[in-house]
Amino acid sequence: MSLVVTRPGTQEGSPMSQPTPGPSAQTTSPQTPSTGLDVSAAFAEHGSALLGFAVNALRDRALAEDCVQETFLRAWRARASFDPARGGERTWLFAIERRVVLDVHRARQRAPLLVPDEHAPELAAPAADPLERLGIVEGLARLSDEHREVVVAVHLTGLSYQEFSDVSGVPVATLRTRCFYALRALRTHLDDGENLS
Repeated sequence: MSLVVTRPGTQEGSPMSQPTPGPSAQTTSPQTPSTGLDVSAAFAEHGSALLGFAVNALRDRALAEDCVQETFLRAWRARASFDPARGGERTWLFAIERRVVLDVHRARQRAPLLVPDEHAPELAAPAADPLERLGIVEGLARLSDEHREVVVAVHLTGLSYQEFSDVSGVPVATLRTRCFYALRALRTHLDDGENLS
């Protein structure tokens, strides 16, 4: 059996014009018949959302891309355990990615930080805890669209209530109320997360 590849400038029928299927083309498929999980389609549909989640949690795009890759690798390995009756594909993938991101955070905490002595005073003030940031991202994801929009616009983007009201057409009093309830729900989510650890 010879491998035949088509190259620009070669004619049809020449030895390099017709590819022959290899063993992997016959034995593997991105979709498993037992579960119906199509990893390629799942990546196309949910890959960007998973990447956004990882970037927000890690603040490092390259590391986030690695996390998404690891998420889909773990999903592919555990594809037999996916049960559409228990939950959606997106929920299952986000649960896997959450564990991957937590693993990365734990690995970062264990890794020694090698810094020259002249930079030590700059590192004295600790930055926001990455796990707390992950909790905030998860909490924001659980909010309704209306509540999340207000929190993001006012507290993350820095718009005033009046500016956001002008843009959205929602009265300032309504925005303040939504923000109050959103922050209360976020606080509850973060407090519950601290009690679990």
